[in-house]
Amino acid sequence: MSDIGPLASGRVQGSPMRVVLATASPEKTAEIADIVSAVSGGRVELMGRPEGAGEVEETGETLEENARLKAKALVELTGIAALADDTGLEVDALGGAPGVRSARFAGEGATYEENVAKLLDELEKAGAVHENDRRARFRTIVVICFPDGNEIMAEGVVEGSIIPERRGSGGFGYDPVFVPEGHERTFAEMEPQEKHALSHRGRALSALALELPA
Repeated sequence: MSDIGPLASGRVQGSPMRVVLATASPEKTAEIADIVSAVSGGRVELMGRPEGAGEVEETGETLEENARLKAKALVELTGIAALADDTGLEVDALGGAPGVRSARFAGEGATYEENVAKLLDELEKAGAVHENDRRARFRTIVVICFPDGNEIMAEGVVEGSIIPERRGSGGFGYDPVFVPEGHERTFAEMEPQEKHALSHRGRALSALALELPA
């Protein structure tokens, strides 16, 4: 399709596999492109989501279901393999919420800022004051669906905690309030490559790369 442009590509033996990216988020697009370029070993040519592609309703009850829904929709639209991810922030003090509803925690169409504000408000209501009370983890599922019906799926998880105030100007989503385990800075305070090496999305895509055809 003429409106799909390459985002990350490389070439080793033979031609790289063309894969269209399902996400419409520019921040996530840039992050995934950076990581795929680093971990795929030149086996993937990542193509941008076509302009005008409709939003996919995330009706799944799990991250796996939503990632698969998004990837299959792009396969049907483009006729080539599609990569999608779904990510959830699981906070122990909130019973695992926001989880699969992380992107919509403050309501449909909520901004990153609104979701973070609701998260901090809910933790305050729950009386989660100490660091041990604010344990959390990011969980990402990534999937590549192919036109023949096959798929490759992988998971990435990073443990950490939620701090009471935002720090840092990088990243997106809940990054300004999430400190990964063993570190003192939030994801939003880290340089992109440092974050990618630690993050749920980086781990998921690295695991996915191990399953790609040689």
